[in-house]
Amino acid sequence: MSEPKKYRVLLADDHALFLSGLSGLLSRRPECEVVGTAANGAECLQLIRTVPHDVVLMDIDMPVMDGIQATELALADNPEEKIITLSMHAEEAFYFRMVEAGAKGFILKSADLDEVVAAIRIVCEGGSFFSQELLQHLVGSLKTSRQEQPALLSDREKEILLLICKGLSNQEIGDRLFISKRTVDKHRANILEKTGCKNTANLVVWAIKNGIVAI
Repeated sequence: MSEPKKYRVLLADDHALFLSGLSGLLSRRPECEVVGTAANGAECLQLIRTVPHDVVLMDIDMPVMDGIQATELALADNPEEKIITLSMHAEEAFYFRMVEAGAKGFILKSADLDEVVAAIRIVCEGGSFFSQELLQHLVGSLKTSRQEQPALLSDREKEILLLICKGLSNQEIGDRLFISKRTVDKHRANILEKTGCKNTANLVVWAIKNGIVAI
């Protein structure tokens, strides 16, 4: 039996006990290898630039440089950088700030280890991951502002958007729908253009607002 794929993980959090604990727990998982830890955004940015890795778990509230600025700078260096927000906050404002910064996922520190590992795997494979607890909170806060939108998307585009929101990569969506990855790439580009969204994280919110995704 082949060994599971290992994902090289960088961790950034200013709470030493939490950082040490999460690092130890992830290191015991066969799918994960913690290759560096940082106590603030500036240290994390230095690691991102110098240590080979697959994904970064980034806290928001940190001294010297917060996770939002570190994420923005990391994505400016490398738009393909995979960063997952790991936060105590489920508030809408924190989510949107990290989405705008370019994070590929958002999980809460109250998540169990299996959820953290699932987020790492999905994001590393090209998908996005947002905790159900967070999405439930967003649904509640967005319900009051939800408005009916014109039918911007075709049935196929809505089908693909639903799979995007479930965290599937373009290749996985193509396999599921029996179409090529290139076709999915084109549909995704069209969806982004029609909705005015910048990235997958924005699409998740748009889909919630417009009733395409039910949580």
